[in-house]
Amino acid sequence: MSVRVLEHPSVEEIRLEAVLHALADPARLEVVCFLARTEGEAACSEIDLAVSKSTGTHHYRVLREAGVINQVYQGTAKMNSLRKADLDALFPCLLDSVVSAAAKRPRRDQGSTSGAGRPRTHQGE
Repeated sequence: MSVRVLEHPSVEEIRLEAVLHALADPARLEVVCFLARTEGEAACSEIDLAVSKSTGTHHYRVLREAGVINQVYQGTAKMNSLRKADLDALFPCLLDSVVSAAAKRPRRDQGSTSGAGRPRTHQGE
């Protein structure tokens, strides 16, 4: 049985532009905030994103390739954790500032009036 290994950038390869791009999307920011609150690992299935599975996979890949999260397989689950120490060393206070600012905003499911912030509904609702 082979071990599946996911590619991650080294600390030297992490670029500010990629990190900011990754953090700019509301769904990816939601993942980062969840991981910041857990201060450990969380499976993708623990983080309830209002997107399709394939879109969620894309968001996790963007975060991983930007160097924001670390992903490892545990059985069939991908476990996610923030690369907080790496990001803090490269960009002091960036992650804490972004997570703090995000916590002050209304969440998507708390009555936002913009189309992009509305919770998704299923057919028949």
